[in-house]
Amino acid sequence: MGIRIGLGVDFHQLAEGRELWIGGVLIPYHKGGLGHSDADVLLHAICDALLGAACLGDIGVHFPDTDQQYKNIDSKILLQQSIELIRAEGYRVINIDSTLCLQEPKIKPYIEQMQEVISTIAGIGKRDISVKATTTEQMGFVGRKEGVVAYASALLETI
Repeated sequence: MGIRIGLGVDFHQLAEGRELWIGGVLIPYHKGGLGHSDADVLLHAICDALLGAACLGDIGVHFPDTDQQYKNIDSKILLQQSIELIRAEGYRVINIDSTLCLQEPKIKPYIEQMQEVISTIAGIGKRDISVKATTTEQMGFVGRKEGVVAYASALLETI
């Protein structure tokens, strides 16, 4: 059995007047991610982890922010397309581990929904999707509530 591991990271500024999408779930908050797409920092980090594990580059290679077809796109579509790309290379997802760094809002009430969204798209069980959240103890741009960061790792195996 061939196995591969990938690491992804993504950052987005938080801005007034934008929706906050994290893990494919709309989170009620007065700020949202600023980006070309819906700025779902968690799904973007997961896409990068998956693509990296399969040695397929990163999210910017496949879904560039210079391409208008990705303007305001739902990141669940980007995740689905990333899954299709890794499957075409002969891999399937074993598990995904992720960490969100944000000062607020609290994410715990939404984690199970995020796991459901990601597991449905990835075709694996919810127990194979880990979503954790932490603050930065009010340090840096995350601590000042100016942005959000997500880290993800993905383990793949050959089909």
